[in-house]
Amino acid sequence: MRIRVLSINIWNRSGPWDARLTLLRAGIEALAPDVIGMQEVMSDGTHSLADAVVEGLGYQTAYAEAKPLGGGITFGNAVLSRWPVAVREVVKLPGAGTDEQRSLLLTEVTTPGGPLPFLVTHLAWRMHHGFVREEQVRAIAAAIARHEPMCEDRLPLVLVGDFNARPDSSEVRFLTGLQSMDGTSLHLLDAFDVAGAGAGPTFDGRTNPFAAPMNEPPRRIDYVFLRGPDEWHRGSVVEARVVLDDVVDGVAASDHFGVLAVLDLAAPG
Repeated sequence: MRIRVLSINIWNRSGPWDARLTLLRAGIEALAPDVIGMQEVMSDGTHSLADAVVEGLGYQTAYAEAKPLGGGITFGNAVLSRWPVAVREVVKLPGAGTDEQRSLLLTEVTTPGGPLPFLVTHLAWRMHHGFVREEQVRAIAAAIARHEPMCEDRLPLVLVGDFNARPDSSEVRFLTGLQSMDGTSLHLLDAFDVAGAGAGPTFDGRTNPFAAPMNEPPRRIDYVFLRGPDEWHRGSVVEARVVLDDVVDGVAASDHFGVLAVLDLAAPG
């Protein structure tokens, strides 16, 4: 079974929201992902920005708060799917004593090929807060160990999000099995590393006018991760690319570009 997965940080309602909303909707409709992980989603408790982005496009949405913004508005993550979504749990991530409030949304998507564990997160953003993100990825690994053991009757796990960390960071190296932390380890495939081309920056002030004011170097910080191959040899990356990167009349869909991956969740042969 092959699925199309998109991860995109939509930059809440910042900038020219109406123009950005048009680009986000058109881009998602053209890309036709089966499942989407979305970050920086705002909600009033009834409707979220995720609902607005995919209105009329045939997706179900599940939203999870990361922090309150005041006035009944919250900020968090969302899963959007062409298939039914069951919200499993919201895990609050540690902030290492900082003002960061982040969460991990664990869901189960009922695909035609079986239950798919689908997780979305958004890690601490400050460039010098690698120590915070290290705590956060360890918490994510612990949540996966508790809730998503490998088993034959469930498809390989997919984790997406804005990790605010480069591929060579300790945080991403831990997630991809290249280093351990505190006697623990994990192994997920970085879809773009497996099947993408070039450096693939997703936060790039050279080409995205909304990223330019941050004066940060171009970095690949948005990911689609897949647990594979598992004990049954399932889980491979077919394709991965940076998307939602067009700038139209000075407007980009977000301050981040997205990542689209085509994943094969079946065993070979």
